[in-house]
Amino acid sequence: RIENGIISSNPMKGTIDAAIPDAKKKIREDKKESAEHTTIVDLIRNDLNIVSEKIWLEKFRYIETIKTNYKNLLQVSSEIRGKMPENYKEHLGSIFADLLPAGSVSGAPKKKTLAIIEYVEDYKRDFYTGVAGWFDGKSIDSFVMIRFIEKQDGQFVFKSGGGITNLSDVNSEYQELIDKIYIPVK
Repeated sequence: RIENGIISSNPMKGTIDAAIPDAKKKIREDKKESAEHTTIVDLIRNDLNIVSEKIWLEKFRYIETIKTNYKNLLQVSSEIRGKMPENYKEHLGSIFADLLPAGSVSGAPKKKTLAIIEYVEDYKRDFYTGVAGWFDGKSIDSFVMIRFIEKQDGQFVFKSGGGITNLSDVNSEYQELIDKIYIPVK
């Protein structure tokens, strides 16, 4: 998001079923989730430093409740901000090009993980894991399309992804992937 000359990014890493006893405490104290979140915050901070100045961490590892069509989830996020140059509106294309692909998709180290992703995937992602958003002439609000429905050959294909680290547990990662396939509700 860019608003009033301030760019901000809110990376989300760490999800848990809110119904699990002591869910907030468990997600906060999980070493793998903490390490993954800290890594992505650092990566996003470095990315924002490419296009802005005076980078700061506004909020670190705050927890939000996400209401879905079948349960509530707790999502851990942070907010990183920076001050944009006065003429940033003249360079929006370059700003997006410098920031993409999003660190929440690539992981770290960014160049190496992107090379691995390109090597192991047998198709082009097209819009999936790209960004979408809007610009009203004053502010930009954008998001990464990490969960995405695409029409292919007359059928709808749901795409979703997640990050893994050397501390990941395959069963926990799979459950998180399943938990994140939902319809948001108010």
